[in-house]
Amino acid sequence: MREVVMNKHTNLLELEEHFYQLVDVDEPNVFRNLFPYEEIPKIAFNDRIVPHHMPDNIWITDTTFRDGQQSRAPYTTEQIVTIYDYLHRLGGPKGLIRQSEFFLYSKKDRDAVYKCMERGYEFPEVTSWIRASKQDFQLVKEIGMKETGILVSCSDYHIFYKMKMTRREAMNHYLSVIRECLETGISPRCHLEDITRSDIYGFVIPFCLELMKLSKEYQIPVKVRACDTMGYGVNFPGAVIPRSVPGIIYGLMTHAGVPSEMIEWHGHNDFYKAVNNSTTAWLYGASGVNCSLFGIGERTGNTPLEAMVFEYAQLKGTLDGMETTVITELAEYFEKELGYHMPERTPFCGKNFNVTRAGIHADGLLKNEEIYNIFDTGKFLNRPALVSVSNTSGLAGIAHWINTYYRLTDERKVDKNSELVKTVKQWVDKQYDEGRVTVITDNELVVVITDCCNKLGIVL
Repeated sequence: MREVVMNKHTNLLELEEHFYQLVDVDEPNVFRNLFPYEEIPKIAFNDRIVPHHMPDNIWITDTTFRDGQQSRAPYTTEQIVTIYDYLHRLGGPKGLIRQSEFFLYSKKDRDAVYKCMERGYEFPEVTSWIRASKQDFQLVKEIGMKETGILVSCSDYHIFYKMKMTRREAMNHYLSVIRECLETGISPRCHLEDITRSDIYGFVIPFCLELMKLSKEYQIPVKVRACDTMGYGVNFPGAVIPRSVPGIIYGLMTHAGVPSEMIEWHGHNDFYKAVNNSTTAWLYGASGVNCSLFGIGERTGNTPLEAMVFEYAQLKGTLDGMETTVITELAEYFEKELGYHMPERTPFCGKNFNVTRAGIHADGLLKNEEIYNIFDTGKFLNRPALVSVSNTSGLAGIAHWINTYYRLTDERKVDKNSELVKTVKQWVDKQYDEGRVTVITDNELVVVITDCCNKLGIVL
């Protein structure tokens, strides 16, 4: 007899009649029909549509110091603490960057954990990541953390080929570590690795049902992180599981009974879908999305944290106090202090993300910035819209560059038909007539404009 419950989102009584038990197969199910290794993976549809289920509260969690650190030179302890301070500011007074997770294996990692905890911030909460082993769990107990992530690989690729176990053996092993975690009062966060190649109803749902039983027994939250480890997830309505992000989130909530506030999505960008899939997870019921700064992570990277800040604002209609100018400060810190090269056209933080070279765009910017700028980037990122001067910039591009670079007030702005702009344009044209193939640098323009101003008796 299953309980009839009221769904607060649909305002309808619901009765879930399905029972999902572990399917302990003899041979691994690797979904060869969807993942033929010698071909490109296939996206199949069955047109089973699940409803939107946007949670009342959504948030971001951070893996910059865990998954993000696996694909770059290790951060120093001081660098980690500095970045952690930035994350605290970025999350704002409501702590919309809820958590940041750390490795515990080296002394340097543990030193960073202690120093970040000493900051005393409520958010981001310092959490850890361990393998599903009792030896790793000892590290968590020694530090005295309130929550830890635990790697619980859930696809047959991992269970059979990597762990050399059956599904039953893997589940029992995971549950023993999780139970020990709960016995000491620590909240486990179960990282369902490779969920988009997993048997959702033959392993994932039965496993999560057991997790919810443990959570109820110990009265301690057991979180579930759905990890799209290989980036196979798709957000298309009617796509089949295990690739369907809506289908996975729906299954976790409806059939495994995992509350929204205990579901996170962790995406990878192998097929350029990390941001869309993370947003989709929010839309269909996950409260948390796990990200790394600038998307730095394994292979093609994780979901960029800064992207989800602006996805949040677009979905909620407000930033809820997040301090977005910190994104620019972080980008500058990564480039200047860490030697990280930010691709120039990276949204929100690349040096050319709001820079145009097209003369017609520059003309539009000169008349009204809103025509060709995504939002007030000066206000939200301390990055006013710019033009880069080249052979295609035209008079408007040069005028806009002068007005922006010298931060001229409205009454002092130069017109594109002014003598100064025309003179600079003649110099630019001469450069390209003589075979130049690169854009004009800011330093070159400053020298030329200064010389032209002196000749024309103009003061900017």
